[in-house]
Amino acid sequence: QVQLVESGGGLVQPGGSLRLSCAASGSIFSIYYMGWYRQAPGKERELVARIRYTSSTDYADFVKGRFTISRDNAKNTVYLQMNSLKPEDTATYYCNVVPYSGGQYWGQGTQVTVSS
Repeated sequence: QVQLVESGGGLVQPGGSLRLSCAASGSIFSIYYMGWYRQAPGKERELVARIRYTSSTDYADFVKGRFTISRDNAKNTVYLQMNSLKPEDTATYYCNVVPYSGGQYWGQGTQVTVSS
């Protein structure tokens, strides 16, 4: 069993910042990708950012320059620092983990609402 525990979502004004965290635990030893996806009402889930074990990263164009993903391999934890938040960033954010052994795991989701 693998558990992903997310934290850090909430309500923030436009231009504000939030930091999401996701800790993986259980029967998981070596993680290739750790990342964040988001899904807004009526829209498909989309990649926000992901980071490999080597720390190389991929970002969606709509967050480049505003969001930063990082990870702590010793803690199996991934972080998403979100700055200059916009109303269109409002969504449920999901942690995603892809182990070297295959398969993938999803967190339960954390709500981010950007509104004045």
